[in-house]
Amino acid sequence: MEEPPALHPVKLYVYDLSKGMARRLSPLMLGKQLDGIWHTSIIVHKDEFYYGAGGISSCAPGGTLLGPPDSVIDLGNTEVTEEIFLEYLSSLGESMFRSESYHFFERNCNTFSNEVAQFLTGRKIPSYITDLPSEVLATPFGQALRPFLSTTQLQPPGGNTFNRDNGQS
Repeated sequence: MEEPPALHPVKLYVYDLSKGMARRLSPLMLGKQLDGIWHTSIIVHKDEFYYGAGGISSCAPGGTLLGPPDSVIDLGNTEVTEEIFLEYLSSLGESMFRSESYHFFERNCNTFSNEVAQFLTGRKIPSYITDLPSEVLATPFGQALRPFLSTTQLQPPGGNTFNRDNGQS
């Protein structure tokens, strides 16, 4: 009789890059309340995986200089083995999520987390995170900031750039 596949927990770490400033200043600047400027990462197989201007990176959970996450969302479990997951990340790093493909509004840590969450669990990350860029750009202030923000490159310090040979470099 075959053993059932092992289940591995999948979590979404959510960080507010503004450290509370978005909540306080967004009504004045944007005319609407934002609860944060979100950076997300996926925790699976005992590591944290995220995407930024340096490409796909990994570290021990909470191991970037961002410190502990502001919230943790349980995305469920996956049957995807670590070996298959690392192959999948390698293919993403060579295609959709190369370092030069990073774009503050359109291809960022949150689009990466959403893609990986769907691969692992079939579930998307919360829409309040993925809809944030369009909400900001729908405001006059967001439109004024678009040229500046479009060239902004974010890469949370800490962690290691993902490398196909050993999972990390």
